[in-house]
Amino acid sequence: MATAPWQADRPIATDEALELLGMGELAVRGRLVEASNATLWCELRPPGARRSADPAAHAVYKPVRGERPLDDFPEGSLAGREVAAWELSAALGWRVVPPTILRDGPHGEGAVQLWIETDEEEDVFLAILARDPRLRPIALFDLIANNADRKGGHLLPAAGEFHGCDHGICFATEPKIRTVLWAWQGERLSAAERRDLERLAADLDGPLGERLTALLTPDEVAATAARTEALLRAGRFPAPDRDRRVIPWPPF
Repeated sequence: MATAPWQADRPIATDEALELLGMGELAVRGRLVEASNATLWCELRPPGARRSADPAAHAVYKPVRGERPLDDFPEGSLAGREVAAWELSAALGWRVVPPTILRDGPHGEGAVQLWIETDEEEDVFLAILARDPRLRPIALFDLIANNADRKGGHLLPAAGEFHGCDHGICFATEPKIRTVLWAWQGERLSAAERRDLERLAADLDGPLGERLTALLTPDEVAATAARTEALLRAGRFPAPDRDRRVIPWPPF
């Protein structure tokens, strides 16, 4: 699974996607108007490619200057959180977050993420109700990242997998988890999940922690490590906190 290509307009390997996201020509072709922050749909072409050539891939570009200020997250930090979510996903090897980088673009620095063509025949709502096992890694990822906004519309079915998008309000130090993926509450972590979390805990104390520190505050990196350790100690998915709202609104 970890070596499977990402599904963009064509299958694309992770290394190729990251190189294209970082070095390719980024041309804005539209805006996703449902998003609360500026979210631009772009074509990506290799450096020096003819403008008339078909794009090598598409991407979502979220410039920092288009971020809507929030009371509970530092201003101008959402793009970095998008990239931190990719770093966490890649370290786990769970393919939750499509390849994402921080780079300069037509409207300044921002997060640029590989666009995933979704499978319109997949019913996300039914997958959530049916406890589709493909959603379980995303549910666990959200607990580690402290995702404050896992709506159904942020789940991307593609080529038999589910991916996730819109991770700009993750990694707060205080509990903020809001998600539609509570179906596994109380269930024990599998042996494979425990191994992945143990590996993640070590990585957070090493190279991954260093990379995240360039994107988050030191306290937020420490809180991510603490959430990972807490999941390992508990050995199971937690139940929702009854003292606060734990499902985003609207849920889709």
